[in-house]
Amino acid sequence: MLKNRKILLGITGSIAAYKAPYIVRLLIKAGAEVKVVMTKSAKDFVSKLTLSTLSKNPVLTDLFDEESWANHVMLGRWADLMLIAPVSCNTLSKMAQGQCDNLLLATYFSATCPVALAPAMDEDMWRHPATQKNIERLKSFGIKIIPVHNGELASGLFGDGRMAEPEEIIQYVTNTFFLPKKLAGKKALISAGPTYEPIDPVRFIGNHSSGKMGIAIAKELQYRGAQVTLVTGPIQNGLSTAAIKTIAVTTAQEMYDVCMAEFDDSDITVMAAAIADFTPVNISKEKIKKSSDNLILELKKTKDILKTLGYKKKVNQVLVGFALETNNEKENTLKKLQEKKADLLILNSLRDAGAGFGHDTNKITIFSNDGKEFPFEQKSKSDVARDIVDTIIHLYYE
Repeated sequence: MLKNRKILLGITGSIAAYKAPYIVRLLIKAGAEVKVVMTKSAKDFVSKLTLSTLSKNPVLTDLFDEESWANHVMLGRWADLMLIAPVSCNTLSKMAQGQCDNLLLATYFSATCPVALAPAMDEDMWRHPATQKNIERLKSFGIKIIPVHNGELASGLFGDGRMAEPEEIIQYVTNTFFLPKKLAGKKALISAGPTYEPIDPVRFIGNHSSGKMGIAIAKELQYRGAQVTLVTGPIQNGLSTAAIKTIAVTTAQEMYDVCMAEFDDSDITVMAAAIADFTPVNISKEKIKKSSDNLILELKKTKDILKTLGYKKKVNQVLVGFALETNNEKENTLKKLQEKKADLLILNSLRDAGAGFGHDTNKITIFSNDGKEFPFEQKSKSDVARDIVDTIIHLYYE
């Protein structure tokens, strides 16, 4: 997505400037052309030589020197995107108030391209009302603010204000500015994570699903322009973004009820949750005591959400399910695809290393109900989500 894109990277005087060479390296690796503009104070934290070597372009810091003038107007018109990372509290304030006293600011005020900022400062500075007012003012100008992290800060304290990591910055830039919004106007429903079926007030039947795959798909669909609703079972690291509507549930029945209520309005539905197949017939109101060496549980089947949706599905809806298999993978997946009346079924095999529950990677094969098969190599779950959404767009929206 960044191939041949022209990125103008601004660097200000913050200790987080030590991450700037990594940002340059990732941009170049992605195929972008990079030019760097620094404030004078930024030179105290990162070397011009390092940045010029990585970017393969001279690094500019002054409006003019004894022999030349840095044409900030042309720099601002050259770029497809101006990214300032890190942006300090001081520069943030100047940008919001219209001050222009260095080359970076002159370039910013001359820029005709979109602008993104990755703030970096101590927590008290970040939370100060003046800083937050400046942030809101810059957002009103159309500038994108890359969310800060909560973590260890240069002061030694822990809190908000830590600059996003270089990989996250690149992903944000790619998804926000350069990813085609082919699903704009579409609504998507995603399920993720496990369900917990209670035995008594403290025990339950569950599984090891982390919800990572479903969350990654929800993010990717939102990046492509879809309006996304994410239904999650009990997961440790949920999704925190106002851009995606998130509904938390616990049991299979609760997930069934929410999915039934949301399905009719969805254009794309991806059932990535690992929903329990069985739930206890009777739930004890009190904690079950260890009165004997054995405990017999009577279980009943839960409602098959994917199959129910498959029989309910309208012609213009796309329904996608997952199949986690341990043997006869293709045969079982094709059988399920027909039984569930889904459009696509995504096969995971627990025999593939790095696939399935808990991993940050996955390996999938997508089967369509008209006999097509799309195999993919093992990738990060965010990349797998991109493959899934690319396939959906290719088959149904191109």
